[in-house]
Amino acid sequence: MKQILLALLICIVSCSQEIPDEITIQGEAFGTTYAVTYFGEAAVAPRIKKGIDSVIQVVNKSMSTYIPQSDISKINRGDSTIVVDAMFKDVFALSRKLHILTNGYFDPTVGGLRNAYGFGDTKPLAVIDSVTLDSMMRYVGFDKVRLSPKGTIQKEYPEIYFDFNAIAKGYGIDRIAAFLQEENTTDFLIELGGEIRAQGKHIVKDKPWTVGVERIDSSIDNRQATVAVRLNNQSMAGSGNYRKNRIDSLTGKQYVHTINPLTGSAEKSDVLSANVIAPTCAEADAWATAFMAMGLERSKEILITQKEIEAYLVFSDGENSIETYVTDGFEKLIVE
Repeated sequence: MKQILLALLICIVSCSQEIPDEITIQGEAFGTTYAVTYFGEAAVAPRIKKGIDSVIQVVNKSMSTYIPQSDISKINRGDSTIVVDAMFKDVFALSRKLHILTNGYFDPTVGGLRNAYGFGDTKPLAVIDSVTLDSMMRYVGFDKVRLSPKGTIQKEYPEIYFDFNAIAKGYGIDRIAAFLQEENTTDFLIELGGEIRAQGKHIVKDKPWTVGVERIDSSIDNRQATVAVRLNNQSMAGSGNYRKNRIDSLTGKQYVHTINPLTGSAEKSDVLSANVIAPTCAEADAWATAFMAMGLERSKEILITQKEIEAYLVFSDGENSIETYVTDGFEKLIVE
């Protein structure tokens, strides 16, 4: 009888240990908020949060244009002696890769243009005419910058202004994921400013993590999903001009936050929003931005060749009708 009771007690203890606590940690990062859901011991959650916030702080110190003493801010002011850290090198290398794969449509040297149009960290220019734009385009082009063997950034023109905002947030999410994995956390979901990194599964439900693709007509206060997808060790990021736009008070002209690096234009393409699934969130983040600038047909051509990424594109057909283009791989992940 004692042996039976002991066996039952062992079973109860072991079974309870097999179902760890579902924990959600929330905070602020990169000008927005984050939520990390994982399974583990509630007692160590404060330490996990401290680690997550530390990762965010390191990424900000390296690549935030909103922090005057960050490495990127110093480089943008013309300091060529800054030896960048490993994170900056990672993002620089990935940006170079994406710049080539997108035929120049992904380009972090558009920072000066982004500021001029009023979407950066400085006041916009009062007037952006063709002469001004031609002058500014001189300082755009990732082929005009390089990472030296010493770890410093060399620019063809001191005025070149880096802006990694279209990739750094996704990269920050990837670094948070790496930290969680170092803590032996295998099943988690990271959401930061609408961008997602999913690892493992939802242990209690015994299903892959399910997330939504936001509708282009949803508001900040009432966000709604148009479809839901299941992610299997994947990331998803989106970009859209349905919120981030500005009307010039003098000319009445509308500018959108997506800059075309080839023309310097801040005008809408036919792609209204792009949601991309990729192995890493940095890649998903960058591709989504590039598709917004490329437009539908160029994006479709790229998606045929890039087998590791899937996309859900919302576009205008030119006759005030909203349509969607969904890759086969993305469609297979949609929850019916």
